[in-house]
Amino acid sequence: MSRFGLVKGGSLPQSLVRAMNREMGRAMHRYGMLSDGDRVAVGMSGGKDSLALMWFLSMRLAHIPVKYSLVGIHIDPGFTPATATPLARFCEESGWPLRVERTDYGRVAHGEANRENPCFLCARLRRKRLFELAEEECCNKVALGHHKDDLIETLFLNMCYAGEIATMRPKQEFFGGKITVVRPLAYIEERTIIRFARLAGLPEIVNHCPSAGVSKRKEIKTLLGQLYAGNPKVKGNIFRSMSNARPDYLL
Repeated sequence: MSRFGLVKGGSLPQSLVRAMNREMGRAMHRYGMLSDGDRVAVGMSGGKDSLALMWFLSMRLAHIPVKYSLVGIHIDPGFTPATATPLARFCEESGWPLRVERTDYGRVAHGEANRENPCFLCARLRRKRLFELAEEECCNKVALGHHKDDLIETLFLNMCYAGEIATMRPKQEFFGGKITVVRPLAYIEERTIIRFARLAGLPEIVNHCPSAGVSKRKEIKTLLGQLYAGNPKVKGNIFRSMSNARPDYLL
């Protein structure tokens, strides 16, 4: 294993790295995500998105004047087998600091008393603990691996199931500005991250959640996939619409 988690002898195209780094830099610059001296807690689920996020944030430190420090935080939801062990091994090999918090949030959320919406409760508990651990680690920023497709899907989830037009913001302050959440991958498509993860040799850490693949988000993803297949411009138009609202034409 070489620096930044790349498998030796891998065939990672530098054109792909440059393109992703450019889009990440564009989002970070537009929203002023990171500043000199920031300490950043990177939420690491073990999936391709969070691993790619940590890879690029680590890589950028050697090439940009803004200096920040990183610590990965993994909230283990308590499923068996645990995701923490392979993730911790990979982070150690890559030279990335990682703090692991073992919980029973996943099992509690899927208990008999909460059958209707286990994902909401599990996500809320994990997010709350992530903020607490970020504070313990003296972090003023929390970086999450949400990408362009996540933002679009969240827009449709909120319209269909919450009755509101809203999505995740690339930068958002919490607790009066004490913690700021940033999403540096906001301009990068999921398919690009999938390609990067494969070519970079990032590990495939299995999600053992019983709700994986059967959530409302999965339904929305399938619906959007059908729209994209019919017209390749649809995804870009939807994404641009989130910063081009016309209040005079809303109820």
